[in-house]
Amino acid sequence: MGKGPLSGVRVIELAGIGPGPFAAMLLADLGADVIRVDRASAVRPGEAAGGTDFSNRGKRSIAVDLKSERGREVVLRLVEKSDVLLEGFRPGVTERLGIGPDDCLARNPKLVYGRMTGWGQEGPLSRTAGHDVGYIAVTGALHAIGRAGGPPQVPMNLLGDFAGGSMYLIVGVLAALLESRASGEGQVVDAAIVDGTAHLSTFIHGFLAGGLWEDRRGVNMLDTGAPWYDVYETSDGRHMAVGAIEPQFYAEFLRLIGLDGEDLPHQHDRDGWPVLRERFAAVFRTKTRDEWTEIFVPSDACVAPVLSMNEAAEHPYNTARDVFPELAGHRQPAPAPRFSRTPGATDGVPALPGGQTRAVLDELGFDDADTLIKEGAVVQS
Repeated sequence: MGKGPLSGVRVIELAGIGPGPFAAMLLADLGADVIRVDRASAVRPGEAAGGTDFSNRGKRSIAVDLKSERGREVVLRLVEKSDVLLEGFRPGVTERLGIGPDDCLARNPKLVYGRMTGWGQEGPLSRTAGHDVGYIAVTGALHAIGRAGGPPQVPMNLLGDFAGGSMYLIVGVLAALLESRASGEGQVVDAAIVDGTAHLSTFIHGFLAGGLWEDRRGVNMLDTGAPWYDVYETSDGRHMAVGAIEPQFYAEFLRLIGLDGEDLPHQHDRDGWPVLRERFAAVFRTKTRDEWTEIFVPSDACVAPVLSMNEAAEHPYNTARDVFPELAGHRQPAPAPRFSRTPGATDGVPALPGGQTRAVLDELGFDDADTLIKEGAVVQS
């Protein structure tokens, strides 16, 4: 706390999974005081501090029995002293618990109430279960990812949960927070992974509308259809990533790969793409990935080695920028983005459920903390 551009902002996170915790982590990385409200049943007596659930880093945790009247009151009193609340339950759950938007805004009219779901708060699927792969499937994004003639390829859960979900929740919450400070009124932010993923594809929809994109995978400029925007296997079974789109970068690519004097089809001659792909593939198979890296990096050919996650932590570019610092005994991605005057920071230590229950209650002025703990309305790990 006390560092970063969000220093002084207090966020209440109702514990969940996936995009909600990641959004709260990013806000904590940027200096917000994030208090995670865990269920009382999540506390594990004797559990050691630390762990590897990095999405809980930089937070404090208070464990609450949300089904008890006194537990509900603890959350509402936390809301009175906070700027933002984040929750990722199915629609209607927090209302049934008595900590829905109406309940919380009645206690704090300036509160920004951020809601994270897959399908949104309304609609025919809003109350059904789902996961990233299904959300991105119905947006058209999953259909577009993969090679021609092959099935769609699942991009882990980066595209839906975290890009279409967490990032849009954060944008919405920060925008609402700015507006709240001008108007004095809070509001609900309905962030749905389907909405965010669809919005992310605006650029491609523009291509599609302009006749520059075919609605099938593996045949377009940015989906492995173009031979100069793809990955190629090297002699050691590893890969190089090629993104030589602009003519000057493509010319540099041809020069460094040793094909600048060869009679090849024009870069944008689609009929010639199979010839280019076959030629590029054959040349890349003549050297190892590290040998090609020495040739291409640094250059304007827009070619890079495909690194494993462990390798990425040791890459000279990443070490120079300290992209993966060692925090709390583990390599972790550093807070991003970076700020010139109010840099974010994190100790990297994940909060354990209920680890700071007593401290949070004392700090926020609860004079009956001992009674709350004794009655089981809250639990101290």
